[in-house]
Amino acid sequence: MTPGCNPDPTSRSSPDRGRFWIRSCPSPAAGQEWICVTDYDAFATAYAAETETSLLNAWYCRPAMLGLSGDVAGRRVLDAGCGSGPLTAALRDRGAIVSGFDLSAAMIDLARERLGADADLSVADLAEALPYDDRTFDLVVSSLSLHYLADWNPPLTEIRRVLRPGGRLVVSVPHPAAYMFNYPDRDYFAVTQYSEEFEFDGRAAVLTYWHRPLHAMTDAFTKAGFRIEVVSEPPWAPDTPPELLPADLGDRTAFVCFLFFVLEPS
Repeated sequence: MTPGCNPDPTSRSSPDRGRFWIRSCPSPAAGQEWICVTDYDAFATAYAAETETSLLNAWYCRPAMLGLSGDVAGRRVLDAGCGSGPLTAALRDRGAIVSGFDLSAAMIDLARERLGADADLSVADLAEALPYDDRTFDLVVSSLSLHYLADWNPPLTEIRRVLRPGGRLVVSVPHPAAYMFNYPDRDYFAVTQYSEEFEFDGRAAVLTYWHRPLHAMTDAFTKAGFRIEVVSEPPWAPDTPPELLPADLGDRTAFVCFLFFVLEPS
């Protein structure tokens, strides 16, 4: 599944509220019904509303992705796993010629409402062959999407195929250290499937991800024919409203649990 950024962890009630956003899910809470992990269409509207203005999305992930994308005016940009399109729209506002895709048809409908009926948006699976010609894009952005996939080689190989010579890929993923902090008894070095629970419209949604140690990420990039140009662990956006920052996340030096890469074809 390829949505946009994950919801704000500080919106959940938990003893660790605001500390880390990874949380295991052994069973649904009493009186709650789990939504199937792949059924994003069932809560697309609520998901999009949550991620539109949340702390981690509006004031952290999107600003970081935009900053690393650089000057996009006049460039062809693909948003791989665009969700409802907030990052796609922000890139277009900066002059990019944008395309986007997501596995969820409902998310693409929301993105089309945002970007217009004639926007170049598709329902597609990041794990499959992409519906674009070779060497189409100057830039591909993929914001918190790869960690839904067990195997990174097919999507990275496809992204490299659709990039033009000199193009770049900007990726954000959960920081692998967060898994180690939250699951100290598990094997950090193993590629491991895990789940966490969110609540949308009163229903619990269990989303399943894949943890990778840092070396597995960099190995996957290299295997797919990329070289790493930038590794970034940015602070909050400088203009983040102070009232949005919980006490245990308010320090601009706090560990926010995301990791960003800028990659170029080798």
